[in-house]
Amino acid sequence: MSRTNPPPRRRRRALLTAGALAATALGTGGMMQGTASAADFACEVDYSANDWGSGFTANLSITNTGSTATNGWTLTYSYAGNQRLSQGWNGQWSQSGQTVTVRDTGWNGAIAPNATVSTGANFTYSGTNAAPTSFAVNGVTCGEDGGGPGPGPGPDPDPPGDRVDNPYEDAGVYVNPDWSANAASEPGGSAIADEPTAVWLDRRAAITGGSAGNSTGLREHLDNALVQAEEHENFVFQVVVYNLPGRDCAALASNGELAADEIDVYKEEFIDPIADILGDPAYSDLRIVTIIEIDSLPNLITNVSPRETATENCDEMLANGHYQEGISYALATLGDIPNVYNYVDAGHYGWIGWDDNFGASAELFHETATMNGATVDDVAGFIVNTANYGPTVEPHYTINDSVNGTSVRQSDWVDWNRYVDNQSFALGFRDELVRQGFNSEIGMLIDTSRNGWGGPDRPAGPGPRTDVNAYVEGSRIDGRYQAGNWCNQEGAGLGERPTASPVPNIDAYAWIKPPGESDGASREIPNPEGKGFDRMCDPTYEGNPRNGYNMSGALPDAPLSGHWFSAQFQELLANAHPPL
Repeated sequence: MSRTNPPPRRRRRALLTAGALAATALGTGGMMQGTASAADFACEVDYSANDWGSGFTANLSITNTGSTATNGWTLTYSYAGNQRLSQGWNGQWSQSGQTVTVRDTGWNGAIAPNATVSTGANFTYSGTNAAPTSFAVNGVTCGEDGGGPGPGPGPDPDPPGDRVDNPYEDAGVYVNPDWSANAASEPGGSAIADEPTAVWLDRRAAITGGSAGNSTGLREHLDNALVQAEEHENFVFQVVVYNLPGRDCAALASNGELAADEIDVYKEEFIDPIADILGDPAYSDLRIVTIIEIDSLPNLITNVSPRETATENCDEMLANGHYQEGISYALATLGDIPNVYNYVDAGHYGWIGWDDNFGASAELFHETATMNGATVDDVAGFIVNTANYGPTVEPHYTINDSVNGTSVRQSDWVDWNRYVDNQSFALGFRDELVRQGFNSEIGMLIDTSRNGWGGPDRPAGPGPRTDVNAYVEGSRIDGRYQAGNWCNQEGAGLGERPTASPVPNIDAYAWIKPPGESDGASREIPNPEGKGFDRMCDPTYEGNPRNGYNMSGALPDAPLSGHWFSAQFQELLANAHPPL
């Protein structure tokens, strides 16, 4: 295909006013974090510090300057130096890199209009101790004009087609009519049938459509998006690019149609046709978000020899280099299209949150993004938890907690990981990616389609502090046997609804995996789609080294991956959190 040089890219990360934030709920059914309407919520934060040279006490007061009370709040801000959290009070404090997050404790979650709540914490530091300059509550930047009811500046979106830093800001998002029809046909499904979900291109036939699970082709989806976009100033179309040769070398259920050596087929018959369609000028006013090859690059770190978790297929893909070659080609080719925003899959905290995986993965990602003509400018950001179940936030405990002097990192569940949820991991991994050489403007996405873990088994508060294992087991909302379990998990629920800019540097919570589409068959099913039978989808399976020899936790009677799974959809509805 012919390739032309794109116009210079303009990157910015604008601070949202509360009035602008009201436009960022995704799709017609999106909702913002917290229950107060964004248009009616505004805030001011007063910050002071009592500094004694090697440490300080930070005192913060949050005032609700809007017209609607909060029902739960999350405060976020960042330090510029090496300030490190020691302990906090009147809030659930956590820190990831330079970003500090404080959540209400439950009893102080309601802030009435004109009311104030206070919280504080002790920190250590060396060098300088500059005060933070920006604060956000429930995703609303505090102290900005136009935040409350009545007159004031409204949203200032960029003209259609003008490149922005976060494509989800001030934008509607495409509702896939194929998934929407399946959801609406289910009892209770109409409650979420208008939520935006991604279009999956998981084989060549999916580009043109007409095959099982992909009745609508890419061009028809984009034409539908143009119709939906008529009601919005800006509009996002989400598409998963997922067909590497030797795809998903550690999970047979999601194996693909291309053999390990078919890299030229991948380029010429998969990526190039996609680029030809996405590059059509008819679609130039859409913001096209591409999710690049989930569950691929981290396998080259964690599932190769000499690790116990190695697989023969992953060793082969590391040796032939086709994962890196394919992804770098996709980034360079799709990145040449000015209105395309590439987000590379970055696994999840239960995969690469450990020290021996974390930095090595970020280094591999940077190497891949700077080979075969690709550059870091071809990467708008990264996505975590794609098609997975790890919680966005564990509300009842953090990695900084300890019981009787024993860190939660020493618990059987955490097992020396440095993260207990995907949001802290995403923000920490973002810092590492920037350190490795990615642009400082990159944003992160979190797939929240199936990680709510509501229902009757959800803990209402922290576990007992009798010992560290009792505390973690009683606190965690994640109901899996092990954080490596990934197939059709029993007890899972819908997570946070698609939302733009929920916290700084998280571009969006997004439903990339359409709820109700199977992860893999629970028994062997002959098929023409190249999908194998993975025992991790068998509810009787007792595990392997990659999940610590735990039960699979998979639902029974599941169809092939990508096919509609009614029983799973009903369970996701029943266990949704926030509830429907």
